[in-house]
Amino acid sequence: MQKFSIPIQIRWSDIDQNRHLRHSVYYDYGAMARIEFLNSHGLTSEKFEELHMGPILFREEAIFRREIKFGDSVTVDVELVKASADYSRWSMRHNFIKPDGTLSAIINIDGAWINIVERKIAIPTPFIQNIFNDLPKAKDFSMIDLSKK
Repeated sequence: MQKFSIPIQIRWSDIDQNRHLRHSVYYDYGAMARIEFLNSHGLTSEKFEELHMGPILFREEAIFRREIKFGDSVTVDVELVKASADYSRWSMRHNFIKPDGTLSAIINIDGAWINIVERKIAIPTPFIQNIFNDLPKAKDFSMIDLSKK
């Protein structure tokens, strides 16, 4: 798939006392971009419930490069950085880009799938695997070798 991104207009409630984007909002916008991608491919809350699956995060990291202020607009993209062959483990990156091309922030996450009935890490269904196969791949994409874990 080609690049997937969503436009974001910064709201007053997103700003901290330094008059720039509050640190925790970056994570919210990253989650919003991920969920929008999944929803647009039919992986809705209802489908998660039907499949008894959900994504779980092990790590979430923000790297701040340039300020984002009230009134700014940015796009937030979603790209797969690493994945196991069955997509049971994965890493994603979200780039926060201003209209002039300035990279303002990067969110990196590591995750997996959890069976919400058994409460255990699980291999995703073929439906989920197909959606993850369609995720835009980062230029530095690599496979995760689960035999080394």
